Amino acid sequence: EGDRQSRQKVELEKTLATAAEAGLLGFVLAPDFANTNRAYAYYTYKDEDGQFNRIVTLKLVEEVWKEEKLLLDGIPSGQYHHGGRLKLGPDQKLYATTGDAATDPDIAQDVKSLGGKILRLNLDGSIPEDNPLADSYVYSYGHRNPQGLAWASDGTMYASEHGPSAHDEINFIKPSGNYGWPAVIGDEEQTGIESPLFQSGAEMTWAPSGMAYYEGRLYVATLRGNAVREFNLETGETNEVITGLGRIRDILIEDGVLYFVSNNTDGRGKPEENDDHLYKVELSEI
Repeated sequence: EGDRQSRQKVELEKTLATAAEAGLLGFVLAPDFANTNRAYAYYTYKDEDGQFNRIVTLKLVEEVWKEEKLLLDGIPSGQYHHGGRLKLGPDQKLYATTGDAATDPDIAQDVKSLGGKILRLNLDGSIPEDNPLADSYVYSYGHRNPQGLAWASDGTMYASEHGPSAHDEINFIKPSGNYGWPAVIGDEEQTGIESPLFQSGAEMTWAPSGMAYYEGRLYVATLRGNAVREFNLETGETNEVITGLGRIRDILIEDGVLYFVSNNTDGRGKPEENDDHLYKVELSEI
């Protein structure tokens, strides 16, 4: 609120996993949050049956978020590559990115597995009747570790994705589209495989995370790239528009204003005194 920060506790039914890149990964307020105090969350947990990711609803009760209802469980998890982004689409469905769990990249090509996918759920956790694969949460597949989701004003869907040792991607997402991992990397082409709109090449690593669309451009938070990067969908050009603040984790655009969060104390950055801040910038000024 204003320039003040408050911390709210989260109480989950399962014990958070401590694997690299794991934890409370996705969080989005429900469309009716003002009336219900409800949100959706994606987290990695470990119990006697193993390590998995799950999607749940949380309810805010006296400044504590409490796990309320399980929507989807058993999403593959491993040493890393847990996915974890949650976003509400313009169709009021819940979208989730999932990683390949690192231990078995081939699950990304298995449409019966929930790993290495973008999933689409009804807000009650059921499977939408108009999903592209019958009786399946899978919306697209062949993903390595997708991290960001965004929609253009006409409903076109985009996703950011971490590649292996560079070859990071920005993709135009089609229903039931196959994005190639692990058989295809970067700008390699293969029949039936969707090619990225942008890819970082073999020498550059962006590590793209959260993303947002504004007036024909995608703005993407980058971790290893240490920048907010702009992707011009009309010209195919890309450039850094904000630098010097370390790793950037997530991004939001509202009314021409860009908000983004730095994330240098996650164990992979170089923490400095003024790290892990929320920034606000007028897009007209960059």
